[in-house]
Amino acid sequence: MYENIPVGLRMGKRAKIALNKNQMNEVLQTGARWAVQQGYGWKKDLEHTEEQGCMPEANPQYVSAKAIQRGMPQCGTLGSGNHFLELQRVEQLFDEKTAKSFGLEKGKIALMLHSGSRGLGHQIASDFIEVMQGAMKQHRIEVPDRQLACVPIQSQEGQAYLSAMKCGVNFAFCNRELMTHWARESFAKVFRQSAESLEMELLYDVCHNVAKEEEHTVDGRKLKVLVHRKGATRAMPAGRKENLKVFEKTGHPAIVPGSMGTASYVIVGTEKALLESFGTVCHGAGRSMSRSAAMKSKRGEQVKKELEALGEVVKAASIQGLAEEMPEAYKDVDEVVESVVRAGIGKKVARMVPVGVLKG
Repeated sequence: MYENIPVGLRMGKRAKIALNKNQMNEVLQTGARWAVQQGYGWKKDLEHTEEQGCMPEANPQYVSAKAIQRGMPQCGTLGSGNHFLELQRVEQLFDEKTAKSFGLEKGKIALMLHSGSRGLGHQIASDFIEVMQGAMKQHRIEVPDRQLACVPIQSQEGQAYLSAMKCGVNFAFCNRELMTHWARESFAKVFRQSAESLEMELLYDVCHNVAKEEEHTVDGRKLKVLVHRKGATRAMPAGRKENLKVFEKTGHPAIVPGSMGTASYVIVGTEKALLESFGTVCHGAGRSMSRSAAMKSKRGEQVKKELEALGEVVKAASIQGLAEEMPEAYKDVDEVVESVVRAGIGKKVARMVPVGVLKG
C-alpha cells in the first residue's frame, strides 16, 4: 500500500492521477461518482458513502483558482499530520447484532482511512475566512476569533461558501474512493485473489468537517438548522431520513480513531444524541499534546521502534511526522469513547487494534 498510494504533504507530484481543469470541475461536482465512473472503486461503494458520495449544489465557480491549483495534483493522495491508512484487527464486539450487519467479526481484518480535501479544502476555508471578515461589518457581526468568521446563511457570501464547501466535500469523497481502490488492488496483488473474494466491502465513508442542513428539535420545536461539524462526526440513529437504506434499522456507523499505537472504535448514535448534540459524536480521541511538544519529547525513530515492538508494521513518508503523531500525544481513546457512551449520545459496536500503519 505504501508503494501504491501516494502519501505525505507534498506528494502531489507523485499522484497517480493528475487532473486537468475539466476533470477537476467534474470531481468537485460529482465526488466519488467520478471515481467509480472512471473504474476506480465499486458502484455499491456509493450506497455506503454519506450523501452517496456527492453533495448536490456544489458549484466550482465559487472555488478560487488557487484552491483549484492546490487540489489538482492531490486527488488520490494521503495527507500528512493525523491522516492515516491503518490495517486493524477487530478485537472486541459490544453489539454483535449491529456488528454482524456491518460485516464486522471478531478477528477479522479491517482498513480504516482518514484523509480529506487536502490543500483544496484548506484553501477554500482560508479564502472564505477573508471573504466573511470583510462582510461581517456589513452584517454587524463580531467574533472573538477570526477562525469563527461567519455571515448569515442566506447572504450572498453564505450561499457562495456553502457551494464551495460542497465542492471540497465532493473532492474528499473522490480522494478516499481512489485510495480505497488502490488499497484493494494492493491486497489483491499480495494475496493473489480478487478484492471481492477477500470481502473488501466498504462499511461507511463519513465526513468530519462539514456543514449540513438538517431538521432538529430545539426548545421543543422542530427547526431546520445548519449543523456545523468541525472535527466531529454525524451519528444518526435508526429511523432518521438521512440514513442510507443499508443503515435504516441500525443507524449509520460513526468512526472514532484513536492513535496508531492504541485502538479505534466503530459506534452508532442514539436518540438522545439528537437532543444533546444534534446527532453528533467525536471524530477521534483528540490531542492531549501539541505537535511541537510531541517532537520535543520523542524522536520519530524511537516512535517507530516502539510501535514495531508492539508487532505493528509502520510506514511513513516523514519520520518527523511519526513524532508529531506519537500515541502519547493523544487522549486515551477508551476513556473518550466511554464518555460518549455515559453521556448517552453513542453506543459502542466494535473495538479495533492496529496491525499496520501508513502515515503521510
